[in-house]
Amino acid sequence: MIETFLRSPTRPTEFAADAVRIVAALSVVVAGVGWGFVEIAVMMLALAAVLAPRALGVRAGLDLATGATVLVAAWSSVFELYTSVVGWDTVVHLVLNGLLAALAVITAQRAGFLPERGHRLGLVVATVCVGLAAGVLWEIGEWLGHTLIDEAIFVGYDDTIGDLVAGGLGALSAGLLLPVLAGRSAWRGRPRSEQPMTTAGSREARAR
Repeated sequence: MIETFLRSPTRPTEFAADAVRIVAALSVVVAGVGWGFVEIAVMMLALAAVLAPRALGVRAGLDLATGATVLVAAWSSVFELYTSVVGWDTVVHLVLNGLLAALAVITAQRAGFLPERGHRLGLVVATVCVGLAAGVLWEIGEWLGHTLIDEAIFVGYDDTIGDLVAGGLGALSAGLLLPVLAGRSAWRGRPRSEQPMTTAGSREARAR
């Protein structure tokens, strides 16, 4: 993972994804200068979220899409667009929940907890479950923020249900597109199933 994280970009999409990470790092500084603790915390979470795809070595397009969406979501919170623009909250939940659910499932695949090939329906269900779980945690975070930190953070029954539905639909879309989203760019390694077998594995295969 560290080796993957430290590799240099070679394609325009990869350079763009790294540029988004630079913007995310600068956003933490800007939030610290122009806003307060809540905004700094939001930007720190955003920075962590945009670094994760690089460490996972995911497809450059997914990396860029996740980073850009995370930044948009973070700055939308800072500028209170979720309460001032009707429907914007739903759009962000739809897109971001789907992308984060895809990243979580890809992480589970890389770790060997989920299969990388086949089991299409099962992987779609897993992605939806992860997306719904992430949506619940998101809403709990909003409630905690509203209750303990800043009452300006908007919470409400209709808002919560709408966000969960949007997040679930986003996760469903990500699950259906998972074979495309899970593809790796060539410079970041190959799927486990395409990697050469070890010597022991080769001997076992020949013995069969």
